[in-house]
Amino acid sequence: MIDVLLVDDEALTLELHRSYVARLAGFRVIAECTGARAAVSAILHGPHVDLVLLDMTMPDGSGLDVLRHIRARGSAVDVIAVTGVRDAEAVRRTVGLGVAQYLVKPVTFAVFQERLEQFRDYHQRAQQSAGPSTQEEIDALLTASRATGTIRLPKGLAPGTLERVTRALRERGPLSATEAAESLGMSRVAARRYLEHLASAGHVERAARYRGPGRPETEYRWRS
Repeated sequence: MIDVLLVDDEALTLELHRSYVARLAGFRVIAECTGARAAVSAILHGPHVDLVLLDMTMPDGSGLDVLRHIRARGSAVDVIAVTGVRDAEAVRRTVGLGVAQYLVKPVTFAVFQERLEQFRDYHQRAQQSAGPSTQEEIDALLTASRATGTIRLPKGLAPGTLERVTRALRERGPLSATEAAESLGMSRVAARRYLEHLASAGHVERAARYRGPGRPETEYRWRS
């Protein structure tokens, strides 16, 4: 079993990532932190963890601060950055501090599943390796540690807008495409595309809403 520490200052994100981990075989969340200092303490002095899902921006410090502190103290724990930071220099520094993956929010379950299952393969290979390895075994381990392939949003959908639609659903409850469009200042057609994408990815369930005679309206509800 791979023990996971979640680090993020947003309660909704922690809830989302907790639900994602719960859907994956071989992983379990054993601790959560909402700040950089708490994360450092949990990694260095708390129960053993195999993997940290680390946000990069928190009120009391950055994910880079966390990485610098734990690496300076000799911790080799595996870390996957999960963040909205897209700055190339930040990515370079994070990779230099030994993150296994770098995921940009909002992360769909499909991407989350792909990258964590890849990490699981790497983790299993690393545990099975004992003593000197052949070149083939080393190559296989390095390949397993790297990201392969990218699951992209459908053409025309933007990550930032997807995050806004996701937040609206999670914070305001069930919404129709018309209601989502009005609250977010976008067209009904565009709102429906994002809502349907979330439904296809398994994050949202559709239901018929009846309000008098005529065809029912489709409402979208975030899966709890």
